[in-house]
Amino acid sequence: MEFDWGYFFSLFGFADFWRACVTVIVISSLSWFIGMILGFILACAKLSAPRWIKIPVELYIWFFRSIPLMVLLVFVYNLPQMFPVTQPLLGVPFIAGLISMTVTEAAYMAEIHRGGLLSVSKGQNEAGHALSFSFFGIQRLIVIPQAFRIALPTLINEFITVIKLSSILSVISLPELLLTGQRLYADNFLVMETLLAVAVYYVMIVTLFTWLFKWLENLLNLQRRTPQTLDEHQCNTLRQHLHVPVAVTQTQAVASGRPAALDLRDIHKSWGQHHVLKGVNLKVENGEVLSIIGPSGSGKTTLIRTINALESIDHGEIILYGDDYLKGDAVMDKAKMRAGVRRIGMVFQGFNLFPHRTVLDNVMLAPLYHKLFDREVAKEQALYLLDRVGLLAHIHKYPHQLSGGQQQRVAIARALALKPDIMLFDEPTSALDPELVGEVLKVIQSLAHEGMTMLIVTHEMEFALSISDRVIMMEHGVVQCDASPEKIRHDDSSVALSRVREFMQVKFSP
Repeated sequence: MEFDWGYFFSLFGFADFWRACVTVIVISSLSWFIGMILGFILACAKLSAPRWIKIPVELYIWFFRSIPLMVLLVFVYNLPQMFPVTQPLLGVPFIAGLISMTVTEAAYMAEIHRGGLLSVSKGQNEAGHALSFSFFGIQRLIVIPQAFRIALPTLINEFITVIKLSSILSVISLPELLLTGQRLYADNFLVMETLLAVAVYYVMIVTLFTWLFKWLENLLNLQRRTPQTLDEHQCNTLRQHLHVPVAVTQTQAVASGRPAALDLRDIHKSWGQHHVLKGVNLKVENGEVLSIIGPSGSGKTTLIRTINALESIDHGEIILYGDDYLKGDAVMDKAKMRAGVRRIGMVFQGFNLFPHRTVLDNVMLAPLYHKLFDREVAKEQALYLLDRVGLLAHIHKYPHQLSGGQQQRVAIARALALKPDIMLFDEPTSALDPELVGEVLKVIQSLAHEGMTMLIVTHEMEFALSISDRVIMMEHGVVQCDASPEKIRHDDSSVALSRVREFMQVKFSP
């Protein structure tokens, strides 16, 4: 039988087919979108919910990924036979189809989202914690935007799959494309012509949404964005419009107070059988700069991570400006803990900048989240801080467009934006090339000259001796020595001082 091309082309002016296209688009979009939201909730529950929630979620995902969609569809559509009360709802083919596709897609979407969430580095959560964000704030502002970008190509592919799966809805008499075609060729027996037209309609729908999603991918693809560097004239214009610096820290006001900035009392921390901190006692006065040195595995990083609650303590307590802050043998008051964390700025070894935000947004985010200023004042402060660390020309760039030294200086500016009373530095130069170390150390040195209270874990021995009021030597989870640079150089009265000089490769000078 000869192929009827005239009939084939006439089907593209057939109103029932275009109505069927609308049905396919609407039900596919709704089931994909609702399934995406439900899937994200399921993914979050599977990753971090209590066990009594996690187990049912895992069972849901397992069950609905195992059941064929057609079986589920027929069951849902015929459910009113068992429960007549559901007839007004499930007796409608569109609603029965939407429910069936949504619950199935939610199970698949959960695994897609889980992959995206797992791909966001742990450091992003830690950076949010160090800025005193709540769990939901971290998810909303940091994790979800990054996870969505990572999962987007797979989510798009799933949408295309949903469009094609909509043809199964013909079994419950929903007038989508395949059923419309079946009804036609049942009357005229032109099967090939009709099915080819159905295929073309599906191709047109898929192509349309492929273009739309490609545009969205390109819009969200930060790697494709051209670095924007301000010239000197633009930088000078910005400086002229900056008023009195609003980024001055609270250090001077606090420094006149009586209590010590930090008082660590008998701090213990273990990882399983490994006792990392073995009763550390340390007091830090206002305006002091302490460098913490020691061999790898001595507990240096763990110690400063306990100070801003990135790690819990097993025993002991930390007093912050005379107030109870953290205790190892008590349930933490979350609000009080977060208020304390907000007073402590943290600069990480690996920068942990938010890759989906510009340099300016990275610095503005925390003050806006905590509602310290309105947007204009927050922007002015961010510009001042970025100018202070020598990065005013790079405010519109993204972290991946900066060098390591530039990223670390942005991280310092971001920490300073919350006006912290204390700054913690976790080996701020160890991830940098040697030629980039100096630019970061210069910024830290300027903070020291201004009287900022700082604890610096570092392997830069000369820098530690030049900037510090005291040098803390840790080894085997305890403080082996606590001495001033002068004492380290000139005092030979103890074995501990000799060990420090040996480690720092400093010669004794009587």
